[in-house]
Amino acid sequence: MGMNERTNVAVIFYSEAGSIRGLAEAAAEGAREAGADVRFLSADDAATDDMEWADVVLFGTPSHYGTIAARLKTYIDSTGDLWRAGRLADKVYGAFVSSASTHGGQETTLTNFTTIFTHWGGIIVPPGFTAPVPADEQMRSGNPHGAGHVAGFGDPPTEFALAAARYQAGRAVGVAVRLRSAVPDPAA
Repeated sequence: MGMNERTNVAVIFYSEAGSIRGLAEAAAEGAREAGADVRFLSADDAATDDMEWADVVLFGTPSHYGTIAARLKTYIDSTGDLWRAGRLADKVYGAFVSSASTHGGQETTLTNFTTIFTHWGGIIVPPGFTAPVPADEQMRSGNPHGAGHVAGFGDPPTEFALAAARYQAGRAVGVAVRLRSAVPDPAA
């Protein structure tokens, strides 16, 4: 990829009641604001070509018993040929999540993604506690592993959760741009 090319971001999600779709829309918005080209895809519509195209991949899922929803996991499991060919390595990855309750498995779901990204040889870029909001607000409402939302019984994402998804996506794009500019492309 040349230095003047835009960063490609795939936002791939599975949403049941709309919370994850809302966070995915915010993540896509944050990536576009950071100057990226974005493919916004449900897990049912995503193809492995979307993973190959992307420099940054952000996944969104509800937490199902503390892990990734099966419909999204089915898509992830379809990427084996790309993984074996080394075409998932060196991309920037992140994830965001919703759960029914405060202790509904958000962190375990997000660390499941970390395991997958590690197998792929990916560059994991979580938001950490780096957003430009007060530290006490991040500690109370944030998640260092990825943006999250407690949906309860269908509550839409809060503005804090949407802002966290936008921030996470922008941070991932920023890291991808810095990585591209810091390391010469051996194919160039």
